[in-house]
Amino acid sequence: MANPAKHGVQVIRDVEYLRTGNPRHRLDIYRPANRTGALPIVIYMHGGGFHLLSKNTHWLMGLAFARAGYLVLNVDYRLAPKNPYPAAVSDVCAALEWVAENAESYGGDLSRLVCAGESAGGNLATALTICCCYRRPEEFAQRAFATGLVPTAVVPACAPLQVTNPARLNRKRKLPRWVNDVLEGINEAYLGNLHDPAPGELDLADPLHVFERRERPDRPLPGFFVPIGTRDPLLDDTRRLDRALKAMGVECEARYYEGELHAFHAFVWRRQARRCWREQLAFLARALQHPREPRHEFVAQA
Repeated sequence: MANPAKHGVQVIRDVEYLRTGNPRHRLDIYRPANRTGALPIVIYMHGGGFHLLSKNTHWLMGLAFARAGYLVLNVDYRLAPKNPYPAAVSDVCAALEWVAENAESYGGDLSRLVCAGESAGGNLATALTICCCYRRPEEFAQRAFATGLVPTAVVPACAPLQVTNPARLNRKRKLPRWVNDVLEGINEAYLGNLHDPAPGELDLADPLHVFERRERPDRPLPGFFVPIGTRDPLLDDTRRLDRALKAMGVECEARYYEGELHAFHAFVWRRQARRCWREQLAFLARALQHPREPRHEFVAQA
């Protein structure tokens, strides 16, 4: 792990966002050490197929965003199969509640909020955005909506945006058998025993379906930046998200990086990864020039 201080970044580790005693209910705070004024905020959700990895494996993402001038909340959440859906979504909604109450004390600007993540974290970033913008029946989603926070932008990178029916990804192009096994394993671990869900029960596991149904949000949806490599098995989910959001009139900048594999942007020494980070940060800089209304106004509307 790089020394954050050498990059002008301060890190505060293992802050509890839920007082359960569960080490998964913690986040790390990354912030630039020499910036003044309120900072735009990134809530970052790590990948790992909903059953692997942690904020500690994804320290690079916190460091990279903080170096670019963001206050970063790098969030852990409970993992499947021990804690299947919707535990992870519930946890990131709880993290949003913590952000609403505490981020300003760390120098964050709640009117400039980014939800970001890669792979499974991109799914969770999209699901969290839906909880912010739609009135949902789940209690944890209602609490997230009640914060009044709405992201200014969303970055679901190389995300599985529909966990159900992983065989669909094999119809567009033939995938290696081991890739199909991984996708099937994610489905089984994350969804557990939800074999006969009620209508809408899996919306936050399959957030793509919400947009493809063109459901009208209760609050305007933010713009999306969705990067993916053209050799990523999840490529079709990004293409579908791009089409669905544009059909709803929502800004979506989909970027396809020729020949790149899953989560390529984490390998920041590679040319395409650096290009992805430049384009991502440029999109966010444009989005943040037009921030959302302050939190108290949203609360008044909730």
